[in-house]
Amino acid sequence: MTEIFKIIGVGFITSVTAVILKASKPELSFAVTVTGIIVIFMFLIDMLQDTVAVFASISQLTGVENGLLKALLKIVGVGYLTEFGAGILTDFGNVAIADKVTLAGKITIVVLSLPVVESLLQLMKGFLQLV
Repeated sequence: MTEIFKIIGVGFITSVTAVILKASKPELSFAVTVTGIIVIFMFLIDMLQDTVAVFASISQLTGVENGLLKALLKIVGVGYLTEFGAGILTDFGNVAIADKVTLAGKITIVVLSLPVVESLLQLMKGFLQLV
């Protein structure tokens, strides 16, 4: 819970510093923003390691294929990273590029979800054969 307060604090400090520097030294404003993003990602990586460990435990307890859980985590990760990257590009005024990043993220999610859809269809086929 305290991690989110740290992330919000880094976000506010980065944002205020970038706005102050934007008027006088725009190149430093960009560097401060990128540094803030890297620090936030470092906090997130620690949190995600714990989450992945919990999913691995759930996979062992339920007997669900580990590959399916990995695919689901990748899908969620791509969604968050795409939104994060597109937001940054939009903040820097590159809306057209942000839209293309969003499109690429959506296509990537569709491609990553195909094994999950295939597994669901096989599961449904197995249920139908039992009936």
